[in-house]
Amino acid sequence: MTHSTHARLREGDPAALAEAFREHADAVYRHALWSTGNWATAQDVVSLTYLEAWRSRERLRPEETGSLRPWLLGIATNVLRNTARSARRHQRALARMPRADIVADFAEEVTGRLADAERLAAAKAALEGLRRTEREVFTLCVWGGLDYASAAEALGIPVGTVRSRLSRARAKLRDSAGRPAGRRDGTQGAPGRELPQGSGQIQRVNSIPARTTQENLT
Repeated sequence: MTHSTHARLREGDPAALAEAFREHADAVYRHALWSTGNWATAQDVVSLTYLEAWRSRERLRPEETGSLRPWLLGIATNVLRNTARSARRHQRALARMPRADIVADFAEEVTGRLADAERLAAAKAALEGLRRTEREVFTLCVWGGLDYASAAEALGIPVGTVRSRLSRARAKLRDSAGRPAGRRDGTQGAPGRELPQGSGQIQRVNSIPARTTQENLT
């Protein structure tokens, strides 16, 4: 019987890590992108995730033959937590510095790039009302495509906890979608702001079905 990827990676086979990168790097990148709304940060998260995967490879069970995706997304989630803490420290440090003149980023003027940035910003804004634990479950199950068991494995929590956190996240998103957002000029924004479609599971804030891949199959 040939060694599983888990066993080969645990034994330090670089080819196994390369296989894991080819198969799952896109999923890790999407998870990081939807969570942060920033392309550069998402790329950094991918790099740090695979670096940490290599460092912690001995934690893998060699007899396991399933997908490495839940394990990798679990590592990515921890990396995102650390990245968020670092970003907050950075923002606090910047706030203590004298203000400098803002130089326009002309790359942002590219129409397609702006549209993508707006969709990412809409998604990030919609998730900001969730607790971190709820947000992690939501992004893994809905945008990451993990079923309940895989998300539980990724986060190291019971399946029942995944279900309850996802349920609370849905309820909060629906509730926030029912309240028109106020604009800076004091007027009310139009309801139904469009979210990034990602896997096609979420289309508008005011009617968020937020169905997981698992539920769509049942």
